[in-house]
Amino acid sequence: MTMSRMIQKRELKRCLGDIIDLAIKVGAYIFKSAEKKKQLRYKGEIDIVTQFDKKSQDMIVAELAKKYPRYGILSEEGIRCNADALLKWIIDPLDGTTNFAHGLPIWTISIALEVEGDILLGVVYDPTRQEMFFAIKGNGAFRDRKRIKVSGVRKLDRALLVTGFPYDIRTSSENNLSHFADFAVRAQAVRRLGSAALDLCYTACGRFDGYWELKLSPWDQAAGSLILKEAGGRITDFKGNKFDIYGDEVLGTNRLIHHQMMKVLRL
Repeated sequence: MTMSRMIQKRELKRCLGDIIDLAIKVGAYIFKSAEKKKQLRYKGEIDIVTQFDKKSQDMIVAELAKKYPRYGILSEEGIRCNADALLKWIIDPLDGTTNFAHGLPIWTISIALEVEGDILLGVVYDPTRQEMFFAIKGNGAFRDRKRIKVSGVRKLDRALLVTGFPYDIRTSSENNLSHFADFAVRAQAVRRLGSAALDLCYTACGRFDGYWELKLSPWDQAAGSLILKEAGGRITDFKGNKFDIYGDEVLGTNRLIHHQMMKVLRL
């Protein structure tokens, strides 16, 4: 029997409660600090990190290491603690750092539990709106304790889509600009929020009908991908193959427009 099957739903629910409480506590602290001067450090030409990314990570990792000492941790800001463990937390302590740094209130805290390569639990918290998205595999997806589901839009030309752009947009030809142009003239509209975790959750609850992006990291999409699937959505790579949080492509939809979006991505 695999470890993922051995973990009982009761244990996952206990973990979920802990993660929800932790995300609210850390989110409240960061939200209250959001007006303070931000110290920016550039990881790349346009990829930035603030002192609050680090503070959020420190608070989350300290709590998880204390409560779940045998679990590994993989976090955006350089934390690799027993990252090959069969049970592993995948953390984005502040998804949407560019927005946060500019005072744009679109950013989240994202935490997922991976067990033997399978995401069993996901939490995405938006402190600005105090919206909590969460899911346990096989148990549905929720926003603030209310079950959510994907939209019923059936045609691409009536769909509101969302996407993002990679950090190497200035130097790589694979920068999503051509896909953006192709969808802009075929969908009802396309948006760009700046938080992959929120893009996935908004698709899960029907605010968006479809989402695509490339060159993401596992912490960007681990929690949100589970929430979308548990809300009845479909998530694959651009060719319809099985989605991998460690892969380079993500296409997440309400299922109904999935093949229509795949067709455009092949142009």
